[in-house]
Amino acid sequence: MALFLGAAFILLAIAGLLAAADAALGVRSRAELLALAEDSPRRGNAIRAIADDEAAHLNALSFARVFTETLAAVLITLVLAYSLDELWLELVIATLVMTAVTFALVGSSPRTVGTHHPDAVIRFAAPTMRALRLILGPVATSLIRISNRVTPGRSTGGARIRDEQQLLSMVDQAAEQSLLENDDRDYIHSLVEFGDTLVREVMVPRIDMVTVSSELSVRETLEQMLASRHSRIPVVGGEIDDVAGVAYLRDASKFMLRRADEVDSSRVTRIMKPAIFVPEVQRADKLLRRMQSESNHLALVVDEYGGISGLVTLEDLIEELLGEINDEHDREELEVTPEADGAFLVSARLGVEELGELFGIELDDDEVDTVGGLVAKHLGRLPEPGDTVVVAGVELTAVETERRRQRLLTARARWIGNEDTDGVESEDGAQLLGKKEDES
Repeated sequence: MALFLGAAFILLAIAGLLAAADAALGVRSRAELLALAEDSPRRGNAIRAIADDEAAHLNALSFARVFTETLAAVLITLVLAYSLDELWLELVIATLVMTAVTFALVGSSPRTVGTHHPDAVIRFAAPTMRALRLILGPVATSLIRISNRVTPGRSTGGARIRDEQQLLSMVDQAAEQSLLENDDRDYIHSLVEFGDTLVREVMVPRIDMVTVSSELSVRETLEQMLASRHSRIPVVGGEIDDVAGVAYLRDASKFMLRRADEVDSSRVTRIMKPAIFVPEVQRADKLLRRMQSESNHLALVVDEYGGISGLVTLEDLIEELLGEINDEHDREELEVTPEADGAFLVSARLGVEELGELFGIELDDDEVDTVGGLVAKHLGRLPEPGDTVVVAGVELTAVETERRRQRLLTARARWIGNEDTDGVESEDGAQLLGKKEDES
């Protein structure tokens, strides 16, 4: 019986080693395993083989660990059966002993060691893992395939990230544990979210586009480019929807240097290049790849009716990924100005989601992208100074509008939460307070 008891504890020690190796592999990527193999001349081949087929080695480890734990439980039960006469007492004691021993020697402590000292554990256990893979690999894989037929949807390839949200959640956890810098976390979020971004979300809207008439001369076009500080400008005919092409600063400058005598008599159409047109619902990542492959830096965005709704540049797309890129000609535009009472003076071009972030809420709208669009949508008309709406607990008051076009320039955003208002709630849940009346 002493032999059985000793064998049981040896098996539990082996199970603990396997659990530590399992935990160590879980915190090391393939690249890290290959780097570890380079630093481990004696066991480099074994570690390299594990990195090349990690899932199969994990399956073999799991199978061997379960086998050793089960065999140890049987041996301890036999020892108790020999020592005790009451069957129920044997079962109770065997259950309690195996639960405590398995948790301490297999479940908790070894996994903690494997997580905190993965390289040392992998180096030590690499030959054992390779041997188990060669001996038990086919058996473990066959059993898992049988299990997959009983419970469809599982794979033999180990854990997999189910969706983008799970990936982002893992990235956030890594940043919280200081495994990632906050900037790196933001970049990863931008990369993942960029795939769901539409062109209309990053474009320069139609009303803010700078264009030149096709009737202008090359000199006049060059002067307008220098004044507006744009190196590429769409060339239009009688109206903005009639885009003839795109004028480039380098082409205008080259023409002026080489044909100075023709710079006043030649129209801009002589140096312009064809424009590319993209739908506003196209994904931004696809447009970025297209612009890179075609060496194009500007595209005109068209709506569902074929009209020009804006333009997007290569810089706009890159900024969506990496953040603002300011050069020596860019003017700093502050879109949000905090006020003393906790409110914010915001640009009408501020995004709806960014507005929500100011107050720590999720704010989204499928129909509009900016604060200006949000106010106009809930008012049902063009806003005037003093007009106020409440959306999701945020009170938006029109502050400044452009007289000529009657478009909103700035608004005041204030959090009121669930405060009672005298406004009438619209069908989409916004409180329409209307224009504030003068008390005089």
